[in-house]
Amino acid sequence: MMDHTDQTTVLTHAGVMAMLAAAIAEAEATGQPQCIVIVDGSGELLGEVRMTGAKYLSRKSARSKARTAASIGAPTTAIPDAVRAPIGAATGGEMTALPGGLPIKVGGVLLRGIGVGSGSGDQDVAVGLAALRAIRAATEF
Repeated sequence: MMDHTDQTTVLTHAGVMAMLAAAIAEAEATGQPQCIVIVDGSGELLGEVRMTGAKYLSRKSARSKARTAASIGAPTTAIPDAVRAPIGAATGGEMTALPGGLPIKVGGVLLRGIGVGSGSGDQDVAVGLAALRAIRAATEF
């Protein structure tokens, strides 16, 4: 008899909050307020924050970064140069190659994505990595 089920690892609301808290702490340490968005595997919002002083339009780019990482299972910067502009245009800005989008994988399974925006690309990635470290025991980078 075939087993048609699979085990699912769930990022709980407590995990989302831990990720947001760690991301905020990293952003505060660098002095750069950020927009931080966490989505599930289908791109639906799990949690977000726009820190005081973060650029309001960066909320949209952070969401696109999170959804892109969740969709491709890789950092947003993994999108090849040749398709960066066309994929952004084809998706109405829903996909982006801007730095700051990271996948959240548990046990080799892509579950979620996080996107960070409002700082430099390096700052955005550093804040995203801090969030991933908050659940490191189960997360692969």
